[in-house]
Amino acid sequence: MKPTDIAAPDYFHKVVDCQWACPAHTPVPEYIRLIAQGRYSDAYMINWKSNVFPGILGRTCDRPCEPACRRGRVEETPVAICRLKRVAADFKDDIRQRLPKPSPRNGKRIALVGGGPASLTVARDLAPLGYHCTVFDADPEAGGMMRSQIPKFRLPNSVIDEETGYILGLGVEFKGGHRIESMQALLAEKYDAIFVGSGAPRGRELEIPGRKEAAANIHIGIDWLSSVSFGHTDKIGKRVIVLGGGNTAMDCCRTARRLGGEDVKVIVRSGFEEMKASPWEKEDAIHEDIPILNFLVPVAFIHAGGKLTGITFQKVKAEYDAKGRRNLVPSGEPDQTFACDDVLVAVGQENAFPWIERDCGIEFDKWNMPKVDPKTFVSTNPKVFFGGDAAFGPKNIIWAVAQGHDAALSIHKMLSGEDINERPLPEVHVSSQKMGIHEWSYDNDISNDKRFKVPHRDKVIALKDIRAEVELGYDVKLALGEAERCLNCDVETVFSTSLCIECDACVDICPMDCITFTENGEEADLRQRLKAPSPRPDQDLYVSSDLKTGRVMVKDEDVCLHCGLCAERCPTGAWDMQKYFIEMTYAGSSCPTKSRSAA
Repeated sequence: MKPTDIAAPDYFHKVVDCQWACPAHTPVPEYIRLIAQGRYSDAYMINWKSNVFPGILGRTCDRPCEPACRRGRVEETPVAICRLKRVAADFKDDIRQRLPKPSPRNGKRIALVGGGPASLTVARDLAPLGYHCTVFDADPEAGGMMRSQIPKFRLPNSVIDEETGYILGLGVEFKGGHRIESMQALLAEKYDAIFVGSGAPRGRELEIPGRKEAAANIHIGIDWLSSVSFGHTDKIGKRVIVLGGGNTAMDCCRTARRLGGEDVKVIVRSGFEEMKASPWEKEDAIHEDIPILNFLVPVAFIHAGGKLTGITFQKVKAEYDAKGRRNLVPSGEPDQTFACDDVLVAVGQENAFPWIERDCGIEFDKWNMPKVDPKTFVSTNPKVFFGGDAAFGPKNIIWAVAQGHDAALSIHKMLSGEDINERPLPEVHVSSQKMGIHEWSYDNDISNDKRFKVPHRDKVIALKDIRAEVELGYDVKLALGEAERCLNCDVETVFSTSLCIECDACVDICPMDCITFTENGEEADLRQRLKAPSPRPDQDLYVSSDLKTGRVMVKDEDVCLHCGLCAERCPTGAWDMQKYFIEMTYAGSSCPTKSRSAA
């Protein structure tokens, strides 16, 4: 293998698994260390720059970072990265003076359709550069699905108001209650660029017998949640069935409990483990006495005199073909009928673009989705960009934010006369953490502390008030304990071939057996000769240049815990612990191009 090029901007980035897994690439270990130091405002600003909505995401993110957390490889549970993000938001000072100041207008006008996370991220990046950003939304207040579809007991309005307010305060014009009805008309207004972040606003229907006859008591989940959020709906029947296994279904059933539902069930066609809902969402629903029934497919709505009385289900089972693909087939058991007063249908969401004329230069695919470049987010009309759910279908807020950043960069480059396909490299900083011969500026104690539980409001009280936030968040003491579970994966082990005397002291002291001195070879061969098994080829091997004996040092990044014992033990300083910090490229960033080194 060739010696590892640690100057490549993505090498150590990939080693920081949590940050690599985050679509917005938030510097997770950095802000967790700041929380441990009580520097909550600094931690908040690191988050705000990358994920834009720390207080919102600290409550609602689907946490792609946590399954990647290295702590989860040595214990059952990863660091509570998401809930620590909320800590930064809950305990920060007034940070308004630290936000970008509105710049003089540069004469360029940007229209943003939809007031959700994708559009607001674009506005957050472009407004400080002098662009006149106008956000259009059918709802009276900014936030999009964050405000309309996430229940207040999970995400209070005060948090949404605060974090959308930071963006609108940058000089962004918001036109609430203004639904865009025609792309042609919008193009005629001669905006320099248009960004579509209108989400996936249509819930999927369930066309089975009885749907039309019992329509009065059958509600589309996301529409019903919006109606509740804006105060148009404040009650529901005592017996409620929620159809669907995603996070929207979990929000529906928990909301129904608070609006008078005494017997609320979630009924899903898949198995419990295959449900799309996040594990913690399912746990919260079960904690609130909501049963989840699996492998039941609805076949008919039962009604009498135009009134819904129940649903009939077919019992199914999972069978797998030779390629491991799952099929649901009838189990042969009798159909089951469950009585109910109301049904909430949460079986998925769809995009809807009836307002985009098909002759305005925007091409659509066979699924009636706009053709969007996955890197630049431009459509086939060079002035029109898409992002968030409107671009590639429903995902989570953090994906919308990441795509908003990329789209804003494209818009800025286009309007600056540059090639939008040229994406500048991120800026990378690597700095030694050495404070003495064998002393480091970070805590490298590897303890076995279990994940600290987030306090919850008493269930009896929570179910009485639909706006009472259920999760109370960590206090300062719990936050410190959880922050100390972070393994500082961004403090990297950096090896200097010229200083190594091949004494193998690092090999002897390594608690994970991740360092091996051996003859070089092809990667597949090297992986077979490491001290510890190497089952994850997606994690890189750190390979040195040739040592004096002709051997090379090989370290498996998958196994390393960044404890620094190798550097403490090394008698010559061949190992150093260096903190890696990456600043992603945003619109207006002065960052290296592909022709220059990023480190």
